[in-house]
Amino acid sequence: MSACEQLAAACDRLAARTPALSPGRFLRDLGHEVAGVRRGPFWFLDAGRGGSNRIRGRGFRRHVDDGTEGQARHFAGIVSVAARVGSGPARWLSIHVGRDAPDTADGRLTDLALDFVRSVRSGELPLSDTGGWVRARLCAGAASFQRS
Repeated sequence: MSACEQLAAACDRLAARTPALSPGRFLRDLGHEVAGVRRGPFWFLDAGRGGSNRIRGRGFRRHVDDGTEGQARHFAGIVSVAARVGSGPARWLSIHVGRDAPDTADGRLTDLALDFVRSVRSGELPLSDTGGWVRARLCAGAASFQRS
């Protein structure tokens, strides 16, 4: 199973066990499970050092693949930070601290992570559809996304 598919499977697992009324918890738990960002008050220490690659591997679409085995961590780490500080500050941190220019694979992955957070928080993307969203938008060889 590719790293991208493992990321999608993590979304499926978390959605199945997270209460439907708790998108923030889902987003923070995704950051913990995939990127090693703690849930508690010291989350920023883990995020600041870039998290940890709990899922190593490839399988991401070319436009968001930077050639490393850390794209699942990057996506989930950005999700985790944005869930706590908001999308604007998370994007700023990614560009200016992480040095992920918007026109790079990591910059595009950051923007998709922020769209994911916005969609989950607004309820536009039900938690039960998050794995499908990841498969369709991030995973190589995936078909287009359709909500159930």
